[in-house]
Amino acid sequence: MIPIRALLFDVFGTVVDWRTSIIAEGEALGARHGIFVEWDRFADRWRAMYQPAMEQVRSGARPWTVLDVLHRESLDKLLKEFGIADLDEAARDHFNRAWHRLRPWPDAVEGLRRMKSRHIIATCSNGNVALIVNMAKHAGLPWDMVLGAEVTRHYKPQPEAYLESARLLGLEPAECCMVAAHNGDLVAAGALGFATAFVPRPTEYGPEQDFNLVAENAYSYVARDFIELARIIHQPKSGPVAI
Repeated sequence: MIPIRALLFDVFGTVVDWRTSIIAEGEALGARHGIFVEWDRFADRWRAMYQPAMEQVRSGARPWTVLDVLHRESLDKLLKEFGIADLDEAARDHFNRAWHRLRPWPDAVEGLRRMKSRHIIATCSNGNVALIVNMAKHAGLPWDMVLGAEVTRHYKPQPEAYLESARLLGLEPAECCMVAAHNGDLVAAGALGFATAFVPRPTEYGPEQDFNLVAENAYSYVARDFIELARIIHQPKSGPVAI
């Protein structure tokens, strides 16, 4: 087997807990401006607009557009939908940048540090560079490099998002392992020759989440969290390792 030299990470949901972070940011916004809405529902609606917005770019219906812009367009629509369209520009911009301030899952930082000790660790995220860099500074995420959508000008699961990320590291796909909490992300990467690692985040979409709870395919690794993944990925293996 070809040794893995780099671990490429999905970020939203896999490394950081976007939902509770956005809810907390919404509650803080509401406290400052006297706004009372169901912030959990607001967070879910905002995230639900994520894939359709990117699909406009993937399909060629609009030119390359970074995620910060897509998030802001979705936010402006949501503010109207929730009856808070009078929020001023400064407050809108700050709230939109909540995605730059997402909190890591409890195991994420320590797990990344352990994996970084023997491997290159980089993002392969749909987040734009400024978003991911600011998030890393805020959350203490020790990336070696920021790769993914803006760098490759393609949104996952387009093949170029994965392949160009590996190329920029000077590596073949088989020398890279894609790490994600989403089966679809891993299927796309695995089809291109990447090793794959599934780490479930069963509350990413809240307490009633009923998808991406288990590995639905034969991935290279399956671990409960990043601490477990660091342990199993650093030990010799002869086949898929499940925890």
